[in-house]
Amino acid sequence: MIKRLLSALALLPLVAAPGRAAPVPRPSPLDTVVFAGGCFWGVQAVFQHVNGVVAATSGYAGGATVKPNYEDVSTGSTGHAESVRVVYDPAKVSFDKLLEVFFTVAHDPTQLNRQGPDHGTQYRSALFYTSDAQRAATQAYIAELQKTGAVRGAVVTQVAPLRGFFVAEAYHQDYATLHPDQPYIVYNDAPKIAALKKHYTSLWTDKLAAH
Repeated sequence: MIKRLLSALALLPLVAAPGRAAPVPRPSPLDTVVFAGGCFWGVQAVFQHVNGVVAATSGYAGGATVKPNYEDVSTGSTGHAESVRVVYDPAKVSFDKLLEVFFTVAHDPTQLNRQGPDHGTQYRSALFYTSDAQRAATQAYIAELQKTGAVRGAVVTQVAPLRGFFVAEAYHQDYATLHPDQPYIVYNDAPKIAALKKHYTSLWTDKLAAH
């Protein structure tokens, strides 16, 4: 009888003792990194389709100008680069995987101060890290790219600490999704999104991350 009772109790869900609160599962802490790789429309669209990315927001980073706007950044005089702030859940997607997507799909890290048809320091390749771990991982990843010859040419990506991020104007958010037939998107950004879906099926999600 006692054995049967103990067996039955073992099948019951665990509950808190009377007078004590039941333990609440803690959500995974989120992390943030900022990528710059040419026009932010395509970079944002790529990372919005990565499973584990909670939000991908177009904006400006890397410069000294406070509260920059698109017109000012476009002159190349602010020091800022068109960038995308990526907030992600490390329990679902690792930083190394984000690096892989950034360097192989989202942009060409060998193009200096340009990306595709866009020219100027505001379109430079850059990664703005938020921790020493991200910095070390990024530097190691770039060194491996160069060592293995995985990319043609020298990697010119700037690796710098994130000093500030300024959200871009509302009309820049989700631009590739909202304007899929716009010629610039068709020729420059749609192929990046298609490459992510084709080569990183385990990372792909149809559900867009927020901005």
